[in-house]
Amino acid sequence: MKIIGFLVFVVILISVISCTKYSSSQSSELVIYSGRSESLVGPIIDQFEVATGINVNVKYGSNSEIAALLMEEGDKSASDIFLSKDVGGLETIEDMLVTLSPEIISKVPKWASSTESKWVGLSGRARVLVYNVDDVSEDELPNSLEELTNPVWKGRIGWAPGNASFQTMITAMRTMWGEEKTAEWLKEMKANDPKEYPKNTPQVAAAANGEISIGLVNHYYLFRFLSEEGTSFPARNHYLNSGDPGSLVMVSGAGILKTSKNIGEAETFIRFMLSNLSQQYFAGETFEYPLVAGVKTHDVLKPLDAIGTSGIDNTYLSDLKGTQRLLRELNILQ
Repeated sequence: MKIIGFLVFVVILISVISCTKYSSSQSSELVIYSGRSESLVGPIIDQFEVATGINVNVKYGSNSEIAALLMEEGDKSASDIFLSKDVGGLETIEDMLVTLSPEIISKVPKWASSTESKWVGLSGRARVLVYNVDDVSEDELPNSLEELTNPVWKGRIGWAPGNASFQTMITAMRTMWGEEKTAEWLKEMKANDPKEYPKNTPQVAAAANGEISIGLVNHYYLFRFLSEEGTSFPARNHYLNSGDPGSLVMVSGAGILKTSKNIGEAETFIRFMLSNLSQQYFAGETFEYPLVAGVKTHDVLKPLDAIGTSGIDNTYLSDLKGTQRLLRELNILQ
């Protein structure tokens, strides 16, 4: 979305949201601990301040750092809200979170919220295969993760074992396939000599320049390249429609701390993030999937209902420590 388009969005956002009545005070300050980067959520948090008059103080950090900080602070934490990149962070501190109202929880699909109503998903990220269009034809693309172990892909695959999203996908594997089958897949993948990357972005670049044929990434990284370099960029996403863990849709989410002194303002923030306009921000600006029904996805995104997702409840994706332990046992993660 162009800058002008975003400014129009902001004007509409302010005009519409400012007409909504909030039970909050101009002097209120909401403290948010965010495991999501400022570049992604900072603009929409700024608009929340403008629309509601609630001052916001945000502490940014990696998701694991923020979760660890909250556990260290315990009942002395100054945070009102944990804005988490993934479910793992939220599940780690679930006992520290209040129970959210059915009205909030019901705004998203059941698989995108806590079974105990402790957190709610705000946006979705789909796992995909990014591939080089000059090297791989559509009829050659695999239909499942299991097909990636075929020797035809030896030396042609990229992955990022240290990346949280990759580890979440392996956690989904352990849930759906069991430990033994997941370990076997990892061994066979390792035997196929994949190229290792620190995260998703360099994999997309590597696929485009022919360094790899396929990379295991989240869907939205490609669209950042396309928005900057145009449709001639020689990489595209492939969605696995087999319903296996490669079809996983992960959510970012939020929960309210029991120690919050601003419960009302915190609920206002979460409702704001689940409003159609905020959901449209995620769809249009960060190329993520909105989770609220009726919100249009970005034109470049394949609709969620057309992906053939695994449908796994995100609550079962919290055991990252078990996944990290398995990856270390197989010498995939140091």
